[in-house]
Amino acid sequence: MKKIILAIIVFQLIACGELQQVVNQLPQGTTGGTLDVAAGLREALNMGIDKQVSKLTLEDGFLKNELVKILLPEELRKVDKTLRDVGLSKLADEGLKVLNRAAEDAVGEATPIFVNAIKGITFNDAKGILLGSDDAATQYLVSATQTALYAKFNPVIQNSFEKVGADKIWNNLITKYNNIPLTKNVNPDLTDYVTQEALKGVYTMIAIEEKEIRTKVSSRTTDLLRKVFVLQD
Repeated sequence: MKKIILAIIVFQLIACGELQQVVNQLPQGTTGGTLDVAAGLREALNMGIDKQVSKLTLEDGFLKNELVKILLPEELRKVDKTLRDVGLSKLADEGLKVLNRAAEDAVGEATPIFVNAIKGITFNDAKGILLGSDDAATQYLVSATQTALYAKFNPVIQNSFEKVGADKIWNNLITKYNNIPLTKNVNPDLTDYVTQEALKGVYTMIAIEEKEIRTKVSSRTTDLLRKVFVLQD
């Protein structure tokens, strides 16, 4: 058994070494059809934004997508349950809806920031991404865009709350909860919470598309994607 495990480890190391060697030998740029790894990674990320992130900007883009639907923060889930237990399910549903609507509004601000980050991918960045995990390109975007996206999302979400009267809805919801006997008063920063959850949702959807392209040949819909990602097959 130990010999089998050792053989597997050796095989994996050899495979990784060969892939690293191939990638290291690739030319930087495209000349007469020569492979450009950075361009392939940029195309894959742009596809993730076009196909997946754009869905989040639609009505119910968050609310009806179980992968990214924004639930109440942990300390407020008891609010939701208690309100439903006492017959106030409609109010609780409305509270959830406005959180997700705010996220949908904010995601429309993401594309220009992503585009700039994707343009900045270098050949060396691309080599590391190609040799990385199934979400390595997504993680690159997280490091390159998270701070800027938070700064964009936060005021949009705050404005969205005000636009749809979310502040009044939540004041009403929390006031009713706080008036229920034997409950502990709560007052979370919902704007920050929804901003963070919206960011998670965006990166989740990009990671889905990246994994599809990495693992399914049928998802590589252009010659460039096929040429680049065949290296890691």
